[in-house]
Amino acid sequence: MRVITIVGARPQFIKASPVSRALRQQHTEILVHTGQHYDPDMSDVFFDELAIPRPDVNLGVGALSNLEQIAHMILALQPIALQEKPDYLLIYGDTNSTLAGALVGRALGIPVAHVEAGLRSYNRAMPEENNRVLTDHISSLLFCPTDVAQANLAREGITEGVRVVGDVMIDALLQNRARTSDRVLRETGVTAGEYFLATVHRPANTDAAEPLASIFAAFAALDRPVVLPAHPRLRKALERFAIALPANVIIIPPVGYLDMLSLSQAACVILTDSGGLQKEAYALGVPCVTMRTETEWVETVDAGWNRIVGADTGAISAGVAAALAARPAAHPDFYGDGHASERIIAALTGA
Repeated sequence: MRVITIVGARPQFIKASPVSRALRQQHTEILVHTGQHYDPDMSDVFFDELAIPRPDVNLGVGALSNLEQIAHMILALQPIALQEKPDYLLIYGDTNSTLAGALVGRALGIPVAHVEAGLRSYNRAMPEENNRVLTDHISSLLFCPTDVAQANLAREGITEGVRVVGDVMIDALLQNRARTSDRVLRETGVTAGEYFLATVHRPANTDAAEPLASIFAAFAALDRPVVLPAHPRLRKALERFAIALPANVIIIPPVGYLDMLSLSQAACVILTDSGGLQKEAYALGVPCVTMRTETEWVETVDAGWNRIVGADTGAISAGVAAALAARPAAHPDFYGDGHASERIIAALTGA
């Protein structure tokens, strides 16, 4: 079997690592990096740490608007797909790279396999939501991480080619957790269990002064250090809006997967607007406060491990206080057993 795998952003590198490892045991993979994340701290480090084979092709799309990125990717992917004649185009998640790959596969009659299908935030103002909905409706195989994702697809009339396989990010976490160390904690100057870990990168929180200022006001009110690996978008926004850095916020450069895993599992609470980090927090048994108005990972909220608070200062503070007060007794296994990758390969081969 020949498969073109398309990745372009940090979460996709993590998701692809266990699947590529399983795929290459018996099949041929052509790995295409679109260049959507092009900074070495957001790209190269993940290939190195996770032993992902170097991309066969790097499109080098870089920093463009959403529509420009998708257009450039489509034009660059088409000749590659025509030349390689794969059995599948394998895509991950909900980025511009995901949608571009799906559109190319559909146009050329190449079956598209979508890993992490069926997620819904029901917020069409999010580019990611539009990407994932469009991708699901033109994919041939849809690999759902949870039963909730499968039910979301069924409500939209998508039942053919749907498989609940578990979550490949859990595969990656279980495969790599033993490789973590406390080095990054020592270098950052924090103690396990005595700091908050935060990430802020979504346009809704960084493209205007008010939400960003509210978030940092909430950080300033916390009684422990806040470790904040800073996405390039965040650094630019802080400078543009002249938002002062609170004394308890420790901004560090973006970190690799292993360091982020180390910081996540040792935090007392994670504050984030990321999708994947909510799920990783749950898997690690760390309470999460999500600075968005919705989430794709509704199971984490229903189980009491995740609180959706938006960008309001008071709501963030209240969410943290509640998260610190008591951890839920129950921790259901929503995201599988760490063998999603094998199930994906079996489905691709018809086994």
